[in-house]
Amino acid sequence: MPDAVLTESDGGIAVITINRPEARNAVNGEVARGIAAAVDEFDGDRDVRVIILTGAGGTFSAGMDLKGFLTGDSPTVAGRGFAGITERAPAKPMIAAVEGYALAGGFEMALSCDLIVASEAAKFGLPEVRRGLAAAAGGLLRLPRRVPYYLAMEIVLTGEHFPADRLHQAGLVSRLVGAGQALAGARELAAQVALGAPLALAASKRVIVESADWHTGEAFARQGEVLRPVFTSKDATEGATAFAQKRAPVWRGE
Repeated sequence: MPDAVLTESDGGIAVITINRPEARNAVNGEVARGIAAAVDEFDGDRDVRVIILTGAGGTFSAGMDLKGFLTGDSPTVAGRGFAGITERAPAKPMIAAVEGYALAGGFEMALSCDLIVASEAAKFGLPEVRRGLAAAAGGLLRLPRRVPYYLAMEIVLTGEHFPADRLHQAGLVSRLVGAGQALAGARELAAQVALGAPLALAASKRVIVESADWHTGEAFARQGEVLRPVFTSKDATEGATAFAQKRAPVWRGE
């Protein structure tokens, strides 16, 4: 049986691929554990600066494997949530490369990422209410922060599929590309992100993610705690030196 999750890395960019095309990349326990393990591996790899999450066979993910759910096969990882990422995402920037369907938990995985590159033929949706369930893997929490309130309500309460171009117009999809080009588009975006210093990228992501819950009066102090190691890092010195010498910086992640 082929591995349910495939990984690769090159040039500072890692790719995690859900490899269950025969099941529209539905997430079961094996997939969840595989993604969690891959995230740990790449978060700990100093050569990796950006992670891409995608699905094999022209589909991102149809969400939870309902057949597995009925047999007790949990698609979650303790402390990390559905698919091993919805409650604890990577420290490094993560891009969802979406072809075909990103439904239910599949959409929630995309919402866990920092950027979304989608094929113009992609469809997104949270159909849980039509299955007697609810989008408990972050959909109800994250979607209203990503798109206008009434659009979030429409997506959640109707359970309908929404085309990528509509969500691109709403600002959820970072880049819209031609059919079959989502991974290529994600690699292009990842290459731009990877030009940044590793410590600066991770810290900047952390501030954006965590500051939503910070009180205004403490925001700059808490930001300072996160960013102080960045400004005192060797990479900060390297960045300034490289600029002065008109050359590309050589980051060390320290």
